[in-house]
Amino acid sequence: MKLSPAQQKKVEENMKLVGKVIKDKVHGFNQSGIYSYEDLTQIGYIGLCKAAYTDKGGCFSTYAYRLIWNEICDALIKANSQYSREISLEGTNWTEAEYLEPDISGELSAALCIVTKRATPAVQNGIKALRYASNGYSSREIGAKMNASDGKVRMWMTRAKRFLQTQPEILALMEI
Repeated sequence: MKLSPAQQKKVEENMKLVGKVIKDKVHGFNQSGIYSYEDLTQIGYIGLCKAAYTDKGGCFSTYAYRLIWNEICDALIKANSQYSREISLEGTNWTEAEYLEPDISGELSAALCIVTKRATPAVQNGIKALRYASNGYSSREIGAKMNASDGKVRMWMTRAKRFLQTQPEILALMEI
């Protein structure tokens, strides 16, 4: 995004707004260890630039305050998600197959292997996607791993769920 001179001036005049948003909204940023104050300031400046770029008139400071806060929130949410995933995988040396089945009992794993062989390729992809989803991955992240759109991943998972609900091996395990 390239700002016009007028937009650049608007950003320069409102740079203190980023500090105000951090002071008002972000509590305990030093405790998390994810972002420092300087990091949050830089993220806030990105939000401020976006506000200047998309401003359509009205009270700019109110509009910019919300965009700055949204930019900081998005960054914190993404960082926390990545941080928790890294912590859960720390110290492990798993192959993909082991990672896909961390908490599956031997009986369930065997049953899934049997029914997966009978499934269509779309359902097989859906079963694999369900395993990723059970480990906390979003459909967008699963799609990135499987080279598919998140909509296609959701479709695969729906088909896999329907398929698994009709398989006697899976139904027998559900009754235990």
